[in-house]
Amino acid sequence: MNGGKPEVSLDTLQKKAPEAAEFMRQFGNANRLMLLCHIAAKERSVSDIQDGLGIKQPALSQQLAELRQSGLVKTRRESRQIYYSIADGRAKIIMDMLFSLFCTPDTVDTVSTSAFVMPATATPSPPRRIPVTSRLVLDDAAHFARLDPVER
Repeated sequence: MNGGKPEVSLDTLQKKAPEAAEFMRQFGNANRLMLLCHIAAKERSVSDIQDGLGIKQPALSQQLAELRQSGLVKTRRESRQIYYSIADGRAKIIMDMLFSLFCTPDTVDTVSTSAFVMPATATPSPPRRIPVTSRLVLDDAAHFARLDPVER
């Protein structure tokens, strides 16, 4: 045990790596990342998503279908309107973490690994300072923003 958390064996990590890689692949597309960020804030209708993000209908449908198929979002129908919300709590955690790391106005002083247990063979690196610049370069990089305040 390490800090009350069981240690994870390298075998377990190796078995879970494909699942984790597929899960993280969903966050590797800028449109899907924006969709998840928008939906993580609160349940949204397709028209709300389209208006809020400016993603055209064909691309929006394709990305929502991929997120639905991967189990990250779920739908609810009300009359003729379809609403999307986060279906996988891990996606909400990841979106909160990404928002905290990339979208807060303050500088992130350290990257803490206290929530994670590293294998005994791993050598921890010292905390690093990550500057948050006031100007973002958005070329082809994924970018996202919290559009509504989240109630805590």
